[in-house]
Amino acid sequence: MAKSVYFQGGTLVLRDVGETEHPPAPFRFIKERWRCEGYHYGPVLPFLHEQAIRDTVPRWQTLNLQLQETREPHDYQVEALAAWEQADHRGSIILPTGAGKTFIAIQAIHHVKRSTVVIAPTIDLLHQWYARLVNAFATEVGVYYGAEKKVLPLTVTTYHSAGDLMSEYGNTFKLIIFDEVHHLPAPSWGEAALMAPAPMRLGLTATYPDEREQSNGRWSLDELIGPIVYTKRIEDLIGQQLAQYRTQRVRVDLTSEERTSYDADHAIYIDFVRAQRLPQRYGPSWLIELMRLSTLNPQARRAFLARQRILRLLGSCTGKFTVLEGLLREYESEQILVFTEHNATVYEIARRYLVPAITHETNAAERKHILDGFKAGHYRVIATSRVLNEGVDVPEAKIAIVLGGTSGAREYIQRLGRVLRKVENRQAVLFEIIARKTIEEGKAQRRRPQREIDKC
Repeated sequence: MAKSVYFQGGTLVLRDVGETEHPPAPFRFIKERWRCEGYHYGPVLPFLHEQAIRDTVPRWQTLNLQLQETREPHDYQVEALAAWEQADHRGSIILPTGAGKTFIAIQAIHHVKRSTVVIAPTIDLLHQWYARLVNAFATEVGVYYGAEKKVLPLTVTTYHSAGDLMSEYGNTFKLIIFDEVHHLPAPSWGEAALMAPAPMRLGLTATYPDEREQSNGRWSLDELIGPIVYTKRIEDLIGQQLAQYRTQRVRVDLTSEERTSYDADHAIYIDFVRAQRLPQRYGPSWLIELMRLSTLNPQARRAFLARQRILRLLGSCTGKFTVLEGLLREYESEQILVFTEHNATVYEIARRYLVPAITHETNAAERKHILDGFKAGHYRVIATSRVLNEGVDVPEAKIAIVLGGTSGAREYIQRLGRVLRKVENRQAVLFEIIARKTIEEGKAQRRRPQREIDKC
């Protein structure tokens, strides 16, 4: 029989190539066959051609797509797409939230006209992509997640389900689009990119992961999908494609009772961290080590619980609710998103001010009802934790209020992005309310944006 290569369970397998023939890396002899991960498909093609090995891997189709989108792309969107194409259709595009990353992806699909799968981090975003693709191409779109598993030449899935999809259908897609690609380095989610033979790969994000987030057992995006091919900063688009904005930091004092509780718990927490030299020994991963130790060591457990009490106190201290109430009155004609770190604070805000709440506990139907009501103007305020950080379109919101400065730079940028979509000439404002002389001040100061204003 003639030598050939085929796709099986996320791998490329050589048929009728003997153990003694030793094809080049990355092939390894496993279970009586030479095999390698699917993502090596492009690099091994020259070897396959040179050895006259019949290629039976690709099952992707040519798509006859008629673009229904009538909007003309902005110059930077044209540049971004051209940069990706010049990089052999591999790599990541970094654009601020609201700058039209989905629009660029739709243009990319239309340009390559080959079977495509879009991978999104959440079910909400999966449904958002589904609607955008159906509207853009007026064609049927497959959906693969949970109990719904319909695979078509144009399909949307989640990172959670992508591994199963790639294992069985990976060779049916020539283009993979990774939305919010900063999630991909996670050990379990990166495997989907590893298994897919798709030679065309596009990553989209507003917050590209740093080197630390792509090391220590996590995947490298350069290896999985290619390099960064285009970047545009918020400052480059403000006033044109994005709303003018300002960020304002408001500091509050703890009450005497809150200060006593904070100082006592902070001493328990920080004394253990310093005694064990956790930041020096474990670097950016020291908090993960504290969590691990808390399951084994009573002192570590005491320190970890003290830290949890600190975060709960900072999320719902009296001064923050006083400022929040004042801002809700001051901007009573605006639609507002209120972000917190803890679900308990979200529900307290909802109870006090009779506003809808969205957390990870909110089911899909209720979440849709709340967001639709917000867009229609029936609701003026939504209280939420971290579930609206990514992707969800709420262009009506021009005020974001963050109760706490313990979030990282990525969450800060994502929350700012929720109010940056341009609506007429309205200015967007992000208020960050932090407690003086607490761990919030240091955290907030370390990721201080250039356009930020302090209000003490």
